[in-house]
Amino acid sequence: MTATLAAAERDAARGQKLAADPATSVWVAASAGTGKTTVLTDRVLALLLEGTAPERILALTFTKAAAAEMAARIADHLGAWTDRAEAELNETLAALLGHAPDKAETMRARTLFARVLDAPGGMPIQTIHAFCQSLLRRFPLEAGIAPHFSVMDERDSEEMLS
Repeated sequence: MTATLAAAERDAARGQKLAADPATSVWVAASAGTGKTTVLTDRVLALLLEGTAPERILALTFTKAAAAEMAARIADHLGAWTDRAEAELNETLAALLGHAPDKAETMRARTLFARVLDAPGGMPIQTIHAFCQSLLRRFPLEAGIAPHFSVMDERDSEEMLS
């Protein structure tokens, strides 16, 4: 039984590593507590290390809590990378990237925290609902809605239905 469990854990870790690879196109869907936020955080960090501009990354999740958690984890990692000892940083980056980081990747890791803070509009990490709302706000006429629409909250919706 333990050999089967260990094999399942290795397979899951392999799958998570693949999903975090920026070279792949993925949709992450899994049960609560399975590591989705970790995978998405690792993916964003890998994209940043690859040189992707923070404002060109869009991370979407279902809940505000998950979006806040992901933003906090990314900030924690980037903040720690600014002054981490060279050997420890290289070890951390190697685990994330799957290869020993070159000098450019190490230097980029040290500057990413400031780059994310300075990004115009920040790095968007938001809920799917917030993203869709922002699209509707930018293109109300194309969506066939009033330009100054407001989203109905649950209480107003219940009142109108009754």
